[in-house]
Amino acid sequence: MTTPLHDPSDERIADYRAVSDPELARRHGIFIAEGRLVVRRLLTDRRFTTRSVMVTEPACTALADVLEARADVPVYVVPQTVMNGVAGFNIHRGCLAVGERPAPRPWTEVIAGARVVVVLERIANADNVGGVFRNAAAFGADAVLLDPASTDPLYRKAIRTSMGAALGVSFARAEPWPDVLAALADRGFTTLALTPAASAPPLAAVAEAAAAQPVALVLGHEGEGLTDAATAACAHRARIPITAATDSLNVATATAIALYEVSRRIV
Repeated sequence: MTTPLHDPSDERIADYRAVSDPELARRHGIFIAEGRLVVRRLLTDRRFTTRSVMVTEPACTALADVLEARADVPVYVVPQTVMNGVAGFNIHRGCLAVGERPAPRPWTEVIAGARVVVVLERIANADNVGGVFRNAAAFGADAVLLDPASTDPLYRKAIRTSMGAALGVSFARAEPWPDVLAALADRGFTTLALTPAASAPPLAAVAEAAAAQPVALVLGHEGEGLTDAATAACAHRARIPITAATDSLNVATATAIALYEVSRRIV
C-alpha cells in the first residue's frame, strides 16, 4: 500500500526533516537510510525496525518487489520537489527511509564468539566510518567497536558509504576507553595497533604470529593516528609497508589491507 503526498509539511513525513540533522535524528531515536540499495537492505534483513519509506515514483517502481513484501511499512510517494523540501537539499536518489534505533548493546555481547574485530578510535569522517564497515563486511569481520569520539555508524552518510553494511555488521561503543583494549586482551584477543611508524614490524609478520588467536585490529584518527594511551594498551604494533611517496594510508584503506592479511590466516 502506498500513499501519495504533496505537502512537505505533512506530519506523516515529519521524521524526514532530520535528514540533514544527525543530532535531531538521534534525539528522536531514529536514523535515515538513503538510496535504493540501502533502503532495500533495511527492508529485507529486518535487523532494524523500519518506520516508513518516502520515495519518488521512479524509486517506488524500482523497489516495488520489496515494498509489496513489506505491507507493514507505510510508503509515502512524493514528487521530487516535496522530497527536497522536506530534506532541505536535493535527494537525487529519490529514496529515503526511517529506521528505529535499537537499544545500545554492550561491547562484551557484540564480541562474544568473535574471531576478528575492528576497533576505531576518534574516526571523525562519516565516509571513513562507512568505508570501514563495508570492508568489515567484505572480509568477514565479526564486529566493529567504536570509541566514544568516533562518528555514529548510523549517520546517514556513514550508512550510504558503507553500501548498507552498517546495517549488517554488529557494532557497539567501546567504553570505558581505552580500558576496553586491555579487557579484549583478557578475553583472549591479540590487540594489534596499526601505525605508519617505521619502527613497527610489518603487518604480515604480526598477522602470521597472531593467527591462532582472535584478533582486534585497532585503528586511529585520520590525521593523528592512535593516541599514545591506545597504542600502549595494545599487545602489538604493526605497519603496512608503503613507499616514501606518502606518509600514511586512508584509514578505511588500511582497514581493508589489515583485514585481508588477518582473515586469510585466521584458523
